[in-house]
Amino acid sequence: MEHRYESAVVCIEALADKVIQTMASLYLDNFNGTSEATFRSDLVEKDEAILLYCEGHLVGFTTLKIFQTAWNDSPVHIVYSGDTIVSQMHWGQQELAFAWISRIGEIKRSAPDLPLFWFLLVKGHRTFKYLSVFGKSFFPHWIAPREDLKSLADQLAGAKFGSDYDPIAGVVRFSASRGHLKAVIADPSPEEMTKAATRYFLLKNPGYRIGHELVCICELELFNMKPLTARIFQRTAEAVRS
Repeated sequence: MEHRYESAVVCIEALADKVIQTMASLYLDNFNGTSEATFRSDLVEKDEAILLYCEGHLVGFTTLKIFQTAWNDSPVHIVYSGDTIVSQMHWGQQELAFAWISRIGEIKRSAPDLPLFWFLLVKGHRTFKYLSVFGKSFFPHWIAPREDLKSLADQLAGAKFGSDYDPIAGVVRFSASRGHLKAVIADPSPEEMTKAATRYFLLKNPGYRIGHELVCICELELFNMKPLTARIFQRTAEAVRS
């Protein structure tokens, strides 16, 4: 039976408590070293959630915060990703990714003259590998790293995490885990270990099993997008413009 998926972008303030409880449950199904209180504390710092539904049931979500800052003496637009969770039985669906790309197109359209960047902390190899689905290059990258983006990564991570951020390693190390993937999800399979992205993530963030997080930056512009991502992004931006 083929599943039918739908998605919705919702402001954090508009989320019903029942929805937040379901989001927290999904989160705790995947992470150790955390709690519902920690999840809720992080959630209120975000602006929006993109919710994934299957047959009317909430099965996944991603959160984001959108803001402007100055980098190299020029204004830039930042999309900061929070938690992204999909129930394991729904891994492989594309609805959440497409909804995220469409939302990025809308954000770009809201400030078309500002460079747009994706700022995220990566807790696991699958999320890191997903970066290459969207972008041709980013920082850090195992083949073609955007070294020019390291200063932006350092600026954003340093401002948010202070001394917990190690700019040499490019990793945020908390004194105690604020959430780390359960071993059954965190550990790569032999097949996944054949992927260059997986091996590179493990090299860059060897402490991911205890909650260390790799800081990543990707430029969200057409020239840096893979073809499918670019088509969805451009179509949404043009629809908003019209």
